[in-house]
Amino acid sequence: MRIPAHSVCTAIRADIISGVLPRGSRLTEEQLARRYGVSRVPVREALRTLESEGFVTSRRHVGACVAEPTEQEAADLLEMRTLLEPLGAARAAQRRTDAHLKVLRGLVRLGQERARRGQGEDLRSLGAWFHETLAQASASPGLTALLAQLRHKIAWMYAIEEPVQPTEVWTEHGAIVDAVARGDAERARALTAQHVERWRGAHRLRRSDRVRGLQHPVNTAGARN
Repeated sequence: MRIPAHSVCTAIRADIISGVLPRGSRLTEEQLARRYGVSRVPVREALRTLESEGFVTSRRHVGACVAEPTEQEAADLLEMRTLLEPLGAARAAQRRTDAHLKVLRGLVRLGQERARRGQGEDLRSLGAWFHETLAQASASPGLTALLAQLRHKIAWMYAIEEPVQPTEVWTEHGAIVDAVARGDAERARALTAQHVERWRGAHRLRRSDRVRGLQHPVNTAGARN
Protein backbone atom coordinates (compact mmCIF):
# COMPACT_ATOMS: atom_id res chain seq x y z
CA MET A 1 0.00 0.00 0.00
CA ARG A 2 1.38 3.39 -0.97
CA ILE A 3 1.85 5.73 1.99
CA PRO A 4 0.43 9.20 1.21
CA ALA A 5 3.00 11.97 0.93
CA HIS A 6 1.01 14.13 3.36
CA SER A 7 1.44 11.47 6.09
CA VAL A 8 5.19 11.41 5.51
CA CYS A 9 5.20 15.22 5.46
CA THR A 10 3.40 15.32 8.82
CA ALA A 11 5.93 12.90 10.33
CA ILE A 12 8.98 14.79 9.06
CA ARG A 13 7.52 18.13 10.12
CA ALA A 14 6.84 16.79 13.62
CA ASP A 15 10.44 15.56 13.92
CA ILE A 16 11.74 18.96 12.76
CA ILE A 17 9.55 20.84 15.24
CA SER A 18 10.56 18.56 18.13
CA GLY A 19 14.26 18.87 17.27
CA VAL A 20 14.73 15.20 16.41
CA LEU A 21 15.91 16.50 13.03
CA PRO A 22 18.07 19.50 14.10
CA ARG A 23 18.34 22.76 12.22
CA GLY A 24 20.96 22.62 9.52
CA SER A 25 21.00 18.81 9.39
CA ARG A 26 21.07 17.14 6.01
CA LEU A 27 17.95 15.31 4.82
CA THR A 28 18.50 12.52 2.31
CA GLU A 29 15.64 10.73 0.64
CA GLU A 30 17.21 7.34 1.31
CA GLN A 31 17.68 7.91 5.04
CA LEU A 32 14.21 9.39 5.50
CA ALA A 33 12.58 6.60 3.50
CA ARG A 34 14.29 4.06 5.75
CA ARG A 35 13.38 6.00 8.90
CA TYR A 36 9.66 6.17 8.10
CA GLY A 37 9.39 2.84 6.33
CA VAL A 38 8.30 4.24 2.97
CA SER A 39 9.60 4.55 -0.56
CA ARG A 40 11.56 7.59 -1.71
CA VAL A 41 8.64 8.94 -3.79
CA PRO A 42 6.48 10.23 -0.87
CA VAL A 43 9.63 11.48 0.86
CA ARG A 44 10.55 13.53 -2.22
CA GLU A 45 7.04 15.00 -2.37
CA ALA A 46 7.06 15.72 1.37
CA LEU A 47 10.39 17.55 1.15
CA ARG A 48 9.03 19.77 -1.62
CA THR A 49 6.03 20.66 0.56
CA LEU A 50 8.20 21.33 3.60
CA GLU A 51 10.49 23.53 1.52
CA SER A 52 7.49 25.60 0.41
CA GLU A 53 6.52 25.94 4.10
CA GLY A 54 10.01 27.08 5.12
CA PHE A 55 11.02 24.05 7.20
CA VAL A 56 13.46 22.71 4.60
CA THR A 57 15.93 24.42 2.31
CA SER A 58 17.99 23.15 -0.64
CA ARG A 59 21.72 23.83 -0.63
CA ARG A 60 23.99 23.62 -3.62
CA HIS A 61 26.21 20.52 -3.58
CA VAL A 62 24.50 19.39 -0.36
CA GLY A 63 20.83 18.88 -1.12
CA ALA A 64 17.90 19.20 1.27
CA CYS A 65 18.60 20.39 4.83
CA VAL A 66 16.50 21.49 7.78
CA ALA A 67 16.22 25.27 7.52
CA GLU A 68 18.05 27.62 9.89
CA PRO A 69 15.76 30.63 10.40
CA THR A 70 17.11 34.01 11.42
CA GLU A 71 15.89 35.88 14.48
CA GLN A 72 14.17 38.35 12.14
CA GLU A 73 12.26 35.53 10.47
CA ALA A 74 11.21 34.22 13.88
CA ALA A 75 10.05 37.66 15.01
CA ASP A 76 8.10 38.09 11.77
CA LEU A 77 6.07 34.98 12.55
CA LEU A 78 4.70 36.51 15.74
CA GLU A 79 3.94 39.74 13.89
CA MET A 80 2.02 37.84 11.21
CA ARG A 81 0.05 36.00 13.86
CA THR A 82 -1.06 39.27 15.44
CA LEU A 83 -2.48 40.29 12.06
CA LEU A 84 -4.03 37.02 10.90
CA GLU A 85 -5.61 35.53 14.02
CA PRO A 86 -7.88 38.56 14.62
CA LEU A 87 -8.93 38.39 10.97
CA GLY A 88 -9.77 34.71 11.40
CA ALA A 89 -11.85 35.44 14.49
CA ALA A 90 -13.77 38.21 12.70
CA ARG A 91 -14.57 35.89 9.82
CA ALA A 92 -15.55 33.14 12.26
CA ALA A 93 -18.13 35.50 13.77
CA GLN A 94 -19.63 35.92 10.32
CA ARG A 95 -19.33 32.37 9.00
CA ARG A 96 -19.21 29.90 11.89
CA THR A 97 -21.60 26.97 12.00
CA ASP A 98 -23.47 25.65 15.01
CA ALA A 99 -21.06 22.70 15.00
CA HIS A 100 -18.05 25.03 15.26
CA LEU A 101 -19.70 26.92 18.08
CA LYS A 102 -20.51 23.72 19.96
CA VAL A 103 -16.88 22.57 19.78
CA LEU A 104 -15.52 25.98 20.80
CA ARG A 105 -17.81 26.21 23.81
CA GLY A 106 -16.93 22.66 24.82
CA LEU A 107 -13.22 23.45 24.61
CA VAL A 108 -13.67 26.56 26.75
CA ARG A 109 -15.50 24.54 29.42
CA LEU A 110 -12.77 21.89 29.42
CA GLY A 111 -10.02 24.51 29.42
CA GLN A 112 -11.51 26.36 32.36
CA GLU A 113 -11.89 23.10 34.27
CA ARG A 114 -8.31 21.95 33.55
CA ALA A 115 -6.96 25.42 34.38
CA ARG A 116 -8.58 25.30 37.82
CA ARG A 117 -7.01 21.88 38.38
CA GLY A 118 -3.59 22.99 37.13
CA GLN A 119 -3.40 20.36 34.38
CA GLY A 120 -0.86 22.12 32.16
CA GLU A 121 -0.27 19.42 29.56
CA ASP A 122 -3.99 19.17 28.85
CA LEU A 123 -4.18 22.95 28.55
CA ARG A 124 -1.49 23.09 25.87
CA SER A 125 -3.29 20.60 23.63
CA LEU A 126 -6.69 22.14 24.33
CA GLY A 127 -5.35 25.60 23.47
CA ALA A 128 -4.02 24.34 20.15
CA TRP A 129 -7.35 22.68 19.42
CA PHE A 130 -9.21 25.88 20.31
CA HIS A 131 -7.20 28.06 17.94
CA GLU A 132 -7.38 25.45 15.17
CA THR A 133 -11.18 25.26 15.49
CA LEU A 134 -11.50 29.06 15.56
CA ALA A 135 -9.49 29.23 12.33
CA GLN A 136 -11.62 26.54 10.70
CA ALA A 137 -14.75 28.46 11.68
CA SER A 138 -13.55 31.30 9.43
CA ALA A 139 -14.56 29.13 6.45
CA SER A 140 -11.48 30.43 4.65
CA PRO A 141 -9.25 27.48 3.61
CA GLY A 142 -6.35 29.74 2.65
CA LEU A 143 -6.38 31.61 5.95
CA THR A 144 -6.83 28.38 7.93
CA ALA A 145 -3.79 26.85 6.19
CA LEU A 146 -1.67 29.97 6.83
CA LEU A 147 -2.58 29.97 10.52
CA ALA A 148 -1.75 26.27 10.81
CA GLN A 149 1.67 26.90 9.26
CA LEU A 150 2.26 29.79 11.64
CA ARG A 151 1.40 27.65 14.67
CA HIS A 152 3.75 24.90 13.51
CA LYS A 153 6.64 27.26 12.85
CA ILE A 154 6.15 29.20 16.08
CA ALA A 155 6.22 25.91 18.02
CA TRP A 156 9.45 25.06 16.17
CA MET A 157 11.22 28.34 16.84
CA TYR A 158 9.89 29.27 20.28
CA ALA A 159 9.54 27.78 23.73
CA ILE A 160 6.31 29.00 25.29
CA GLU A 161 6.21 29.71 29.01
CA GLU A 162 3.16 28.51 30.89
CA PRO A 163 1.00 31.43 32.09
CA VAL A 164 1.00 32.09 35.83
CA GLN A 165 -2.80 32.37 35.76
CA PRO A 166 -4.04 29.93 33.08
CA THR A 167 -7.64 30.67 34.05
CA GLU A 168 -7.15 34.15 32.53
CA VAL A 169 -6.28 32.60 29.17
CA TRP A 170 -9.49 30.60 29.13
CA THR A 171 -11.56 33.53 30.32
CA GLU A 172 -10.29 35.40 27.25
CA HIS A 173 -11.05 32.39 25.04
CA GLY A 174 -14.57 32.36 26.43
CA ALA A 175 -15.08 36.06 25.67
CA ILE A 176 -13.92 35.49 22.08
CA VAL A 177 -16.39 32.63 21.67
CA ASP A 178 -19.20 34.79 23.05
CA ALA A 179 -18.45 37.44 20.42
CA VAL A 180 -18.31 34.80 17.69
CA ALA A 181 -21.64 33.37 18.87
CA ARG A 182 -23.26 36.83 18.68
CA GLY A 183 -21.89 37.38 15.20
CA ASP A 184 -20.01 40.46 16.43
CA ALA A 185 -17.05 40.44 14.03
CA GLU A 186 -15.42 43.63 15.31
CA ARG A 187 -15.64 42.51 18.93
CA ALA A 188 -14.20 39.10 18.04
CA ARG A 189 -11.38 40.79 16.12
CA ALA A 190 -10.56 43.19 18.97
CA LEU A 191 -10.63 40.54 21.69
CA THR A 192 -8.43 38.18 19.68
CA ALA A 193 -5.95 40.96 18.94
CA GLN A 194 -5.74 41.79 22.66
CA HIS A 195 -5.38 38.10 23.52
CA VAL A 196 -2.56 37.46 21.04
CA GLU A 197 -0.73 40.65 21.99
CA ARG A 198 -1.03 39.96 25.70
CA TRP A 199 0.59 36.53 25.48
CA ARG A 200 3.36 37.36 23.01
CA GLY A 201 5.72 37.87 25.93
CA ALA A 202 5.42 34.18 26.85
CA HIS A 203 7.45 33.24 23.76
CA ARG A 204 11.22 32.76 24.03
CA LEU A 205 13.48 31.85 21.13
CA ARG A 206 14.85 28.34 21.40
CA ARG A 207 18.62 28.48 21.82
CA SER A 208 19.52 24.79 22.15
CA ASP A 209 18.62 24.29 18.47
CA ARG A 210 20.36 26.88 16.34
CA VAL A 211 18.62 30.04 15.22
CA ARG A 212 21.02 32.12 13.14
CA GLY A 213 21.74 35.61 14.39
CA LEU A 214 21.81 38.78 12.33
CA GLN A 215 24.42 41.46 11.87
CA HIS A 216 21.98 43.71 13.68
CA PRO A 217 20.31 41.79 16.53
CA VAL A 218 16.53 41.84 16.61
CA ASN A 219 14.75 42.68 19.83
CA THR A 220 12.44 39.66 20.04
CA ALA A 221 11.16 40.85 23.40
CA GLY A 222 9.11 43.31 21.37
CA ALA A 223 7.66 40.40 19.38
CA ARG A 224 5.43 39.01 22.07
CA ASN A 225 2.51 36.66 21.76
